[in-house]
Amino acid sequence: MIALRPFRSSSRVSAAILGAVVVCWGAGAAPRVVLAQSEVTVVRIEEDWVLAVATPDPNATAPQVSCAISPTGDATSLFAVFELNHQSIPSFVPGGLQLQIWNGDEPIASHMYPQDSVMETDGEVVRWTQTMTLANGQLTFEVVSGESTTWGEFGGQGYLKHTTTTELAGLNAYDPAVSVANSAVGFAGNRVTVLALERVRYVLSTGLVVEDSQARLVGSAP
Repeated sequence: MIALRPFRSSSRVSAAILGAVVVCWGAGAAPRVVLAQSEVTVVRIEEDWVLAVATPDPNATAPQVSCAISPTGDATSLFAVFELNHQSIPSFVPGGLQLQIWNGDEPIASHMYPQDSVMETDGEVVRWTQTMTLANGQLTFEVVSGESTTWGEFGGQGYLKHTTTTELAGLNAYDPAVSVANSAVGFAGNRVTVLALERVRYVLSTGLVVEDSQARLVGSAP
């Protein structure tokens, strides 16, 4: 069983961001970073993800995993989806990795990784980081720091990357709960041990990096 890293409060971070960023704990709610809109601007988001597969079935292309990330706090406008072990745009392809860009219900771009193997290793653990970066009126989605048995090291080479123009002034509306709610093991969830957003890093325009290390589990479809 893979161990997820639990949330630990950081007095060092809290002191550094006093007056600009407040870490809040609500009753029964996961901690989240609340940003004072008039005081700080988030310019980059980094999400660390982990997928642990018990027994994949290469003949059935199982499991099939999708993980989302949105700059706006919902999935009704621009957002990205990262697909693992399948590619659904423009038509279904077994195996591989694909970064998709959506505007609401409409896909507007897709980028495939050149290694399109299908998962077949029992107990495989895959880790990767999904990022959004805002600079000079452009928003870049990119998958980086990927580690796996099936596809080796992936991300950061430009294959899983998309840049688009935007009118967003910051990424302050980002919400990790939206990522989790719109991510899933869409097929053969019984073959997955863990799919989780392990931690989130907020990079501010000042250069300060604030980390939320609350592990958020994603539910699975059968």
